[in-house]
Amino acid sequence: MDRTRKYQIKPLSGRDCCGRFFFVPVCKVRRLRWPFYGEMSPAIQEICTVKDEIVPSLRYRKSPMIDPVESAINTTWIDSLGGIVLEAAGKRLGARRSFARHWQLYLVVTPPLLFFIIFKYYPMLNAVLAFKDYYVTKGIWGSPWVGFHNFRLFFENPVFGTIVKNTLTLSFYLLLAGFPVPILLALMLNEVRAQKFKRFVQLVTFAPYFISTVVMVSIIMLFLAPRLGFVNVFMNHLGLESVNFLGNPNMFTSIYVWSDIWQTAGYSAVIYLAALAGVDPTLYEAAKVDGASRFQKIWNVDLPGILPTISIILILNVGNVMAIGFEKVYLLQNKLNIASSEIIATYVYQIGLLNANYSFATAVGLFNSVINLVLLFVVNAMARRFLKSSIW
Repeated sequence: MDRTRKYQIKPLSGRDCCGRFFFVPVCKVRRLRWPFYGEMSPAIQEICTVKDEIVPSLRYRKSPMIDPVESAINTTWIDSLGGIVLEAAGKRLGARRSFARHWQLYLVVTPPLLFFIIFKYYPMLNAVLAFKDYYVTKGIWGSPWVGFHNFRLFFENPVFGTIVKNTLTLSFYLLLAGFPVPILLALMLNEVRAQKFKRFVQLVTFAPYFISTVVMVSIIMLFLAPRLGFVNVFMNHLGLESVNFLGNPNMFTSIYVWSDIWQTAGYSAVIYLAALAGVDPTLYEAAKVDGASRFQKIWNVDLPGILPTISIILILNVGNVMAIGFEKVYLLQNKLNIASSEIIATYVYQIGLLNANYSFATAVGLFNSVINLVLLFVVNAMARRFLKSSIW
């Protein structure tokens, strides 16, 4: 006897979670006389076949339920012949219903969203200052329009080449020297089996990240002071002459870069350690069976596993290559090293705040942001093409 005749056959149509239209005939249960649970019966397999193919949008699971269950996201149907639930993605929730259901998640995301709107996006409206001759008495919108006059003044300024060169030198030096260090630190810590030693190293390398910029610069000055600095005192004991490290323009870049690496390497390594924790353990077992050395495991298992993370962080770092930190450079800057320490950020501070030339300073800042945006798009396109990974 064909038991499928006892059940009403009704089609199910609509759109799945990706918005694609589907039409699937399914079996809607009246009664459950044989509550056994196994693989999908051939009858239901035939019912759920569309154009000789099992519909991939359907999901099958065993369930003791008797009646169909209607939910906001999925329409559930029960196959009495095999005790299998067929779920087909229904229409998306409306905005109001979604907010009522997940209001806690919306509440969590609201503070950072407001932060970006108030402090990041709203100030972008004032970028129009770059194209105006701003007067405080007339306001932003009442000041006369001058077009690209402020940009021409910046490009024709004698300091243009110097500050752009210093900014790029400092940024690329920091990128080339500082980017590999957290990766190497994470790979080495991942190979450490002594957990106490591993946690100790993580603590020692991570702690400097919480030191404020002012305290960090004070520590640098304490160590590198010309007369009473720890480094010069040690050099004097060795019979060497004192060196004015902070007064030498050729040393400023290295002092800035390596102090920044010391402060941030441990924090950045945590990101790569988290990525290494997600590498499939079976890959290590397979490499061990193949007789791979520790270096071969790192090269063939660890690095490919964290390559997407590396590419994303590299894209973001290159996108900020012109946005070098202002505070640390300004605090380390003096009249002796200004030839190599004057960058775009400090120049904008001097022109905009100290000299009150707001239009010109806005034009310089806008130029800086546009260069960062162009670099971000270029590097993201290259990463998407060669590494198959990008931020969008």
